[in-house]
Amino acid sequence: MFSCAVVGKAISFATTISAFPITININKFSNKPTLLKLKQPFATSPSSIHYDSLRVLEWDKLCDLVASFATTSLGREAVKAQLWHLSQTYEESLKLLDETNAAVEMHKLGSCSLDFAHIDAVLVKSAIQRARRTIPMSGYEAMTIMSLLQSAETLQNNLKAAIKGDADWYNRFMPLTEVILEFVINRSLVKLIEQVIDGDGSVKDSASPALKHSREQVRMLERKIHQLMESLIRNERSETSILEVNNIDGRWCVRVDSGQNTSFQGLLLSSGSGVGSIVEPLSAVPLNDELQRARGLVAKAEADVLLALTEKMQLDLDDIEKILNSMIQLDVINARARYGLSFKGTSPNIFHPYEKGSSTADTSLTEDHANGPFPKNREWTLYLPKSYHPLLLQQHRENLKARKEVAELGKDHPVPVDFFVTQKTRVLIITGPNTGGKTICLKTVALAAMMAKSGLHILASESAQIPWFDSVFADIGDEQSLSQSLSTFSGHLKQISDIKLHSTRQSLVLLDEVGAGTNPLEGAALGMALLEAFAQDGALLTIATTHHGELKTLKYSNEALENASMEFDEVNLKPTYKILWGVPGRSNAINTAERLGLPSVLVDTACKLYGSASAEIDEVITDMEKLKQDYQELLDEAQQHMMHSRSLYGSLLDTRRKILEHTTSLRFRKMRDVSEAAAMARSVLHKKVRQLQASSRQPSRPNIADKSHQSPVTKNQHASADKREPTIAVTKNQRASADKREPTQSARNASAKKIVNQFSSEKTGLPKVGDVVHVSSLGKKMTVLKVNSFKEEIEVQAGIMKLKVKITDIQR
Repeated sequence: MFSCAVVGKAISFATTISAFPITININKFSNKPTLLKLKQPFATSPSSIHYDSLRVLEWDKLCDLVASFATTSLGREAVKAQLWHLSQTYEESLKLLDETNAAVEMHKLGSCSLDFAHIDAVLVKSAIQRARRTIPMSGYEAMTIMSLLQSAETLQNNLKAAIKGDADWYNRFMPLTEVILEFVINRSLVKLIEQVIDGDGSVKDSASPALKHSREQVRMLERKIHQLMESLIRNERSETSILEVNNIDGRWCVRVDSGQNTSFQGLLLSSGSGVGSIVEPLSAVPLNDELQRARGLVAKAEADVLLALTEKMQLDLDDIEKILNSMIQLDVINARARYGLSFKGTSPNIFHPYEKGSSTADTSLTEDHANGPFPKNREWTLYLPKSYHPLLLQQHRENLKARKEVAELGKDHPVPVDFFVTQKTRVLIITGPNTGGKTICLKTVALAAMMAKSGLHILASESAQIPWFDSVFADIGDEQSLSQSLSTFSGHLKQISDIKLHSTRQSLVLLDEVGAGTNPLEGAALGMALLEAFAQDGALLTIATTHHGELKTLKYSNEALENASMEFDEVNLKPTYKILWGVPGRSNAINTAERLGLPSVLVDTACKLYGSASAEIDEVITDMEKLKQDYQELLDEAQQHMMHSRSLYGSLLDTRRKILEHTTSLRFRKMRDVSEAAAMARSVLHKKVRQLQASSRQPSRPNIADKSHQSPVTKNQHASADKREPTIAVTKNQRASADKREPTQSARNASAKKIVNQFSSEKTGLPKVGDVVHVSSLGKKMTVLKVNSFKEEIEVQAGIMKLKVKITDIQR
């Protein structure tokens, strides 16, 4: 048993271990370390109406279930304390959900483990308490301190490594990132503990010279005593004698059978019939005395080492205490995350029913305002698709484990319910047969609301939306949850009266079998009055179950009320545990009796007594159910078509993307081919230009050679002009042919000079960045982005296409 109280923002709870009450203070919303001190418990139990509501909803069982996922004893107790008090504000609930979501992300990452099962938090707390009073801690306590610091350092290093690999993890792990990165770890203290404390918690011989010398002295004395005892027993050994060496209170003695005489003298320590006598030989007394003194020196040396270690730890006591409190906080958060992952829960979208994004500290309402008028512009909705009752799911899992079956299968798997309440509805009336699941629906909604408020993932699909309720009140009259004193009609009235008094405009109220337990007419009238009162000035949402048919008609006179019913399979004569929204339930007793073989005479009599009007109402309800089922089938079919359409649309988008990628690839391939062709053309053009330039310089050299070749001939011709007239004729013919060749060479030189001059003019007149030029190879106008006069090329762009072209390939 435990009692809880809220002091400021710190969670306190008391649990009794043996005869000593222990109170553990865990500050969830402050980074200041708080010492875990022993205190006397104080009575701060919640009001009886809240306690009764939590009890009938079996919230304590769910708290125990979630606490079982914690890895430390203090963490389990802290989980129960946090979940039980249910006094979180709207902002605190959002923060708790953020913590749970961050822990789930850490589980998905894998490297940042929040498992502290190897740490004995109780021993750590004891070590802190002893260090506060400068009392030497034990070796086991020192080992737990070292284990705590090493775990904190490992967690911090893993988190830093994850953030270094991907900076997004810093925000995804918030607010746990701040808690872990604020760890202050003294590595020198960890090394010191490793040096002086052994793995079994004992102090090492190397911890101090005095301890080493004292332990060597103890071992030497023990060897001497063992040798002495063996000598005495060897001398006294016979076929009838039985001697044993025993250690009595640290002194080595010999146990002698009764009536047996020994040759050595000794001190009789104890004797008795059937057990023999315990004798300390006189020769062993000095050695035992010396051994006792040596052991005392060993104990003193160990205490000195542990005291020095304690004094060293006192310097970092606040940091160690803060790490311990943070570890318990992380264990609580990890328990919530592990529960959600184990049952495949989802993070709910909780919202304030009045002002979005605001804290209930500004908008919370007290009991004095519970009966005030409701704001007409209120907008909220409750939507829990495929939601499960958490305790039923846990029970189903345990049953499957007992039968060693697969947890995913089984005919008795709990049926999920789709719970949807529109923004205009303030009272929901659920009707249906007994054992049809009405009470389970009430508890499912209540537990989901409290789980979301406490930072737990709820067992529903991803789109779950639920408003933040300040309180949950329930009057459920089943024998498993309601005590005998409140199982009567008067007890129900008292409970409902208290609920009406304490509920506010942000509360959730659950009423099971309203108006039952008395005359049906009076009960129906009282139930109608109660539901109309809750619809007018009661809680934010009231959900009631009933068998009274009169309550079904309230919807048609007050739009704040809505009907729903539990579906019943008339073929198999069993409930389906599914909710039919907007359809009131009808009685199936007469139809069931007829199908079960009740005589037709009795059935006809019952129908007459039931009345034709009621039968007509049942027929209308039957038609409405059939219409609802047809609508649901059409809706399911439409959803399937919608999913198929979305799939086709996705395929269409994928095909369009592939076509665009292919078109772009072809365009760039064409551009690359054009660019390569242009580059080849430019290369050929440059080669031709170089050939023309070379040919323009060649004609001058042959003329000089001709002159040098002709000069001796001319001299000879002048010398023998009169003698060799045919030679002169030949020279004239040569000159005539040379005169004919000179115009051809001059034209060639002029053409080369023209091309060179044109190339030089184009080279000197470079375009500027931003100019629009015409690229001859592409036949397009493009904008100049960059000019490289050294390489004689420019970078141009047209649309999304960018390429480099030679200057000779452009025209202005």
